[in-house]
Amino acid sequence: GVPPATDLVLGATAGCLACFLTNPLEVVKTRLQLQGELQAPGTYPRPYRGVLRAVGAVCRADGLWGLQKGLAAGLLYQALMNGFRFYCYSHAEDAGWTRYPGGTVAAGAVAGAVGAFVGSPAYLVKTHLQAKTVPAMAVGYQHEHENIATAFRTIYRQHGVVGLWRGVTGAIPRVTVGSAVQLATFASAKDWVCERQWFRKGSWAAVLAGGMVSSVAVAVAMTPFDTISTRLYNQPVDAEGTGKLYRGFLDCILQISNKEGLLGLYKGIGAVYLRLGPHTVLSLFFWDKLRDL
Repeated sequence: GVPPATDLVLGATAGCLACFLTNPLEVVKTRLQLQGELQAPGTYPRPYRGVLRAVGAVCRADGLWGLQKGLAAGLLYQALMNGFRFYCYSHAEDAGWTRYPGGTVAAGAVAGAVGAFVGSPAYLVKTHLQAKTVPAMAVGYQHEHENIATAFRTIYRQHGVVGLWRGVTGAIPRVTVGSAVQLATFASAKDWVCERQWFRKGSWAAVLAGGMVSSVAVAVAMTPFDTISTRLYNQPVDAEGTGKLYRGFLDCILQISNKEGLLGLYKGIGAVYLRLGPHTVLSLFFWDKLRDL
């Protein structure tokens, strides 16, 4: 019963609220995924070892506020991506598409693809800012941006509007898969616990239960795409804006698999779940409750 335009605002608000609380884990996840890029396991230094020790490493290198690196870009990305994602999903609900078999998954996938495309420039800048640190702790390519404003200006001046969407080929599969799994499992899990009368329909406990189930499925399905997306966004580029390390999505998969092993695609999965788990629960919880209001 919520109009799509309202869902756009509510989805953006829910995503931003969740982002503010989970951004430190996004910083840690980004560093873990860039660590040992295109190097065989055991042949490179590991300044970041596990989630908790990585949190401490970030604090030592960048100070306590370093855990909130890229926050402004992260908030912008969540507002754009989740706003348009929930807007599209709400349209699909109004049109009755989600009532057909597989309709929820399809609607979530399409909504995720739209949200990923719209929010891609903000995710590009967020990745650059979160990867940047002192030389002794640096992993991946280090982009010399001071803040979100200078990052957008620099990328635009060097590579034009197209440069702002560099890496979108990794973002669309990432969010398409994540959104389809998230929205489908959340809706199904929430209805399932209510049908068995474990929780009252519409209660916060039912929403949280649906979100917890959804977060596990999202983390497992999304981690390889998340790693690929981080690598594509952060890689250095030449004067024409072409990536120096990866030619595209498929090339990135092949290079990581060949040089780092298949487990290289699951780098930082602990941080991915610890970030996606709370973020999925919080964003879906805030969205669901804001819709009720």
